[in-house]
Amino acid sequence: MTRVLDPRRLPTGRVLAASTAMLTVAAVLGGLLAANVARPPFQGLDQGWAGFITALHSPFWDGTNAFLNVAGYRGVLVLHGLLVIALLVRRRPHAAVFSAAAGAAVLIVTQVLKAGLLRERPHNTVVLTDTGSFPSGHVATTTAFVLVLALLMAKAWTWLLASAGTVAMMVSRTYLSAHWLTDTVGAVCLAAPVVLLLWLGYQNVCLRENADARRLLSWRARAARRRRAATQPESAAR
Repeated sequence: MTRVLDPRRLPTGRVLAASTAMLTVAAVLGGLLAANVARPPFQGLDQGWAGFITALHSPFWDGTNAFLNVAGYRGVLVLHGLLVIALLVRRRPHAAVFSAAAGAAVLIVTQVLKAGLLRERPHNTVVLTDTGSFPSGHVATTTAFVLVLALLMAKAWTWLLASAGTVAMMVSRTYLSAHWLTDTVGAVCLAAPVVLLLWLGYQNVCLRENADARRLLSWRARAARRRRAATQPESAAR
């Protein structure tokens, strides 16, 4: 895991700017829903997208999205928990705390807003859902998990995977008529800033922690080579 993890420091200004922009979008959507949850100004957009995505239904995509329905919430929460455990086992306590805090914070914020706004879901949903449509819990938890991975691994492919996974879950939730389009947009605009702002507080200690682990691994590798070198002359003498 030492070589897999390669966290990088993000510029504070850019993180704050991006987080502010996304939180503003989420606040506008939430505020408009609070003012008129039954008929917000963007309901026409939501219904237009719902009509478009519903027309794309096919057996293949039905099966794919049924899998994402299970994997995108319970599955992601399990994976997030396993990530925390793996970080602890590999002696990355600060990274583990960051990962756990990010997942828990996103989950709490999402559930509080769901319960507070109580937006009705599309009536033709084909999966079991809880109360409250805004924001999407599946999209929020998926965004949190893939973003945490991208921050801790900091590889180009992890950022591409994070983007693709988030978009796929957004499309999936609307395909299943479990959420309106703006529910998924609001989920991303809430989850991503929560994770990014937490990272600003943890990034320095996580970078030091990973650098220390790399040095320890290098020291152990050199010690192992010295032990092997010391035993070779003895074996040759025999």
